[in-house]
Amino acid sequence: MTDVTARHGSRRREQTRARLLDAAHEVFGDVGMDAASVEMICERAGFTRGAFYSNFESKDELFLALITQLAEEKLDAVAGRVRELAPDALSDMSALVHQVVGASLGDRVEPQLISEIRTQAMRDPRLAEAYLTWQNVLRDRVEGIIQQVVSTYGLRLRLPIDDAAQLLLDVSDDTCARATLEGRPTEEITTLLNARIERLVMVLVEAPA
Repeated sequence: MTDVTARHGSRRREQTRARLLDAAHEVFGDVGMDAASVEMICERAGFTRGAFYSNFESKDELFLALITQLAEEKLDAVAGRVRELAPDALSDMSALVHQVVGASLGDRVEPQLISEIRTQAMRDPRLAEAYLTWQNVLRDRVEGIIQQVVSTYGLRLRLPIDDAAQLLLDVSDDTCARATLEGRPTEEITTLLNARIERLVMVLVEAPA
């Protein structure tokens, strides 16, 4: 197999995987995770079951890959805003916090999806291991973002950075899970989540001398 053929095959596999993820996201939005079937996802993507199982071992693995992708997109956006912070952003701590964390969950992020994956993980040890690994990766990304803000502005936190990152994730998970149980729409969950994260960050950061 030539390098050109290998690259073409790799791109085609990436495209197939991306279409399956997009289709899963659409199907989830229509019927929810439990009702979503491999057949429905394949039909929406225009692929056979063979194409599905050449990319994912199961529906659960597909949905875990989906929330990984969505979370990475969100964190990439946050990291981008951190890199673009103005030098005088620290003059208004509230505005700084809002600029860093105050972004919409977006059209592609449903708290219900993450909650359903977590529920499935509680019943499936293999999925639980994968879910915890994903959570650890998220925490590392959040730690890096916090570290960059702290270093750039010489901030002091009331907790070690790793504890602060875990607390932010725990509050986010709890807020989304409870709001989902209460039947709140995504837009309302976004507003509630941002408000709680902003308040928490204000508590975590020591006031400048």
